[in-house]
Amino acid sequence: MKELQYLNKYFIKYKYSFLIGIFITIIAQIFSLFTPKLINKSFTAIEIYFKSGSADISMVRNDLIHNILLIIATTLISGFLTFWTRQSLIVMSRHIEFDLKNEVFRQYEVLTQSFYKKNRTGDLMNRISEDVGKVRMYVGPAVMYSIMTIIRFIVVIIFMWNVSPKLTFYTLLPLPLLSFVIFKLSTEINKRSTVFQQYLSKVSSFTQEVFSGIRVIKAYSLESQQQNNLVNLSIESKVKSMSLAKVQSLFGPLMLALIGVSNLVVIYFGGMMYIDGTITSIGTIAEFILYVNMLTWPVASLGWVSSMVQEAEASQKRINEFLKIEPEIKNTAKEHTIINGSIEFKNVNFTYQDTNIEALKDISFTVIKGQTLAILGKIGSGKSTIISLLSRLYDVTNGGILIDGKNIHDVNLFDLRNSIGVVPQDAFLFSDSIKNNIRFGKENATEEEVIEAAKKAVVHDNIIHFNKQYETVLGERGITLSGGQKQRVSIARAIIKDPEILLLDDCLSAVDTETEEAILNNLLEFCKNKTTIIVTHRVSSAKNADKIIILDQGRIIQQGSHNQLVTEDGYYKELYLKQLSEKELS
Repeated sequence: MKELQYLNKYFIKYKYSFLIGIFITIIAQIFSLFTPKLINKSFTAIEIYFKSGSADISMVRNDLIHNILLIIATTLISGFLTFWTRQSLIVMSRHIEFDLKNEVFRQYEVLTQSFYKKNRTGDLMNRISEDVGKVRMYVGPAVMYSIMTIIRFIVVIIFMWNVSPKLTFYTLLPLPLLSFVIFKLSTEINKRSTVFQQYLSKVSSFTQEVFSGIRVIKAYSLESQQQNNLVNLSIESKVKSMSLAKVQSLFGPLMLALIGVSNLVVIYFGGMMYIDGTITSIGTIAEFILYVNMLTWPVASLGWVSSMVQEAEASQKRINEFLKIEPEIKNTAKEHTIINGSIEFKNVNFTYQDTNIEALKDISFTVIKGQTLAILGKIGSGKSTIISLLSRLYDVTNGGILIDGKNIHDVNLFDLRNSIGVVPQDAFLFSDSIKNNIRFGKENATEEEVIEAAKKAVVHDNIIHFNKQYETVLGERGITLSGGQKQRVSIARAIIKDPEILLLDDCLSAVDTETEEAILNNLLEFCKNKTTIIVTHRVSSAKNADKIIILDQGRIIQQGSHNQLVTEDGYYKELYLKQLSEKELS
């Protein structure tokens, strides 16, 4: 139960619903216990009639009718109160589920890039859906039935004790055995539930990856192989599920068997006590049998409740693993920061912790507001790392980054990211309309602003040829569009944000030279008073930049303007001449 203690804060938050539910449960259980008493009275009235032989039959009939009406009334009241118990406790569990899912999602949002490199999407999805669902069953049905069981046990035993302490003692004899069985089975369920949830995450992760990479799978005709892999995973998951189900299935029969034993104990010892005169009415035996059977569902439900608690603990443990992770990137500056856009890298070094690759080594450069910096270099030279560090997706290992002369750690993180427009290498679009994908950069943007941004990104003419134009709904990750169209929609998203700092990470690689030229010309005017950093492999994208730096294995090997670098022997000149000859040949 240690892991489930994390949920206590939610019970405190919804304490009024919780306490009202408990109070109504107590009243409902008291009303439900009138029935055995009334049955006892009815049996006693009949017994007296037959023993005396002189009793008025009409009086006995009236007593029976009166008792029947009271039984109906108390049963209806008990049922009505039980309904409101569910309204209090089960509705509370839905609120807790809502809060917990939001808490997990918020934690996912603040965790850094390294976290997502280590964890698979399917597993993350499973924890926020399946695991939270298991936890809800604990805070809802499990808590409700536990409360009902405890209260019913207490109230029933008090009523039984008042009738006959000796018979109560005999009736409760099987309970120690029951407690031992529940403990042993619960422990085993906890172990098997944890293993099953882990396999469920593996299946979710595998299927998510298959759906995301379905085009590659079809292109390589790997459907049968992936099907076999899924079958193998599913078989393993099924084995773990069946192993759990076998243990869970023992609860019901064992509980009912123990209740049956209690009934036999009541009949035997109650009968013997009636014979020797210890109890004076056979109605007492009937009353006790009803009490024992009233404990049948609570006792039988102990298995189900115990199973839910063990599964919830296993799930909450998995959730807690993520909730306890401290994000590496923290917003230490609480005051708002106005960003103008000047950037300075001072002897920056950066090493990726997961791979131990030293991506940047002693990088220094300055870009003032209104300037454009182009970054070129071979694949893996550290170009995209600079973009990630500026957005504070990672923090530098050594050195410092200054924004408007202030260390980036002292700049409000949300203000920093709000002032930056990023167009990443891998253009990611959401399964929504094109208009909403562009509006992602500015939620309250007008339709005119959306169209203007699309025109600047040279994608407007493509969009208006779709059947639903800007209302066209894209497939997952923007699969409906071509690579070049996705990149241009991403550029439009950054443009509509109108940021102080614009970061373009090789975002024109999938467009032709003519379209690239048109986009760059539009960006020249748009970026006039903005700080712009362009990561590219093309000289055509870099030639108009105020500054150009060339990276190789994380170090700056060349820097200057286009006119300076084309006259120097080195990487830039070689690339320029190579691309110039390719252009002439085409």
